[in-house]
Amino acid sequence: MAHETLSEHQLITDTSPALSLPNLLTQKKTILFQAGDCPFESEDTLRHFYFIMRGKIKISQLNLETLKEQTIHLLTRGDMFDVITLLDGNNHEYIATTLEETEVIQVPIHHIRNLIETNPAFNRYFFPYLGKQMRQMEDLAVDLSLYDVYHRLLRLFARNVDREDENSLALINDLSHEELAALVGSVRKVVNRNLQQLKYEGVIDISRKQIILTDLEKILNQLG
Repeated sequence: MAHETLSEHQLITDTSPALSLPNLLTQKKTILFQAGDCPFESEDTLRHFYFIMRGKIKISQLNLETLKEQTIHLLTRGDMFDVITLLDGNNHEYIATTLEETEVIQVPIHHIRNLIETNPAFNRYFFPYLGKQMRQMEDLAVDLSLYDVYHRLLRLFARNVDREDENSLALINDLSHEELAALVGSVRKVVNRNLQQLKYEGVIDISRKQIILTDLEKILNQLG
């Protein structure tokens, strides 16, 4: 029963098919970024489309008055960016930051649009990925609208369980509490308090700045 519930909440999926997409491209450039770099800006994604081959990139929005940050996407191996600009052709305001050494493949955006119109092999990977992105945005809207920070963290953990190790959070296990706060639409102080509550309840353990799940069953039961 636990594994059935896990699959309903799972975010980490097998992205290996998307990694083969660059093999369909005739115009591409490989770029390596270091942690803390700004890998691309809105002007870049008006001209180019990107495939993340390894590493981790945070896509966020920032309120300049309050300095509150909301992470919209956490991109990693097998992800693509920027789907929104690719489809509507308009400028897209965001902040992109590499959280670790990251390798991307850059492709002229007109080349990708041409593939969408002419290449069924590309579309077999692209449109399921688009659906996954839409589902993630829906999940984010639901989390922010309907759940408190405690339950947003539970939902975040459930979506990021590593399929090969149910004690590991894979993509987010080594993020700072400030980065976790940006993911769940809160601030570090509030997230710290809720993480300590989850630790007290025996749901997680925090060791060397890593979060380890100690009772996945309890998380899934709380999520219904």
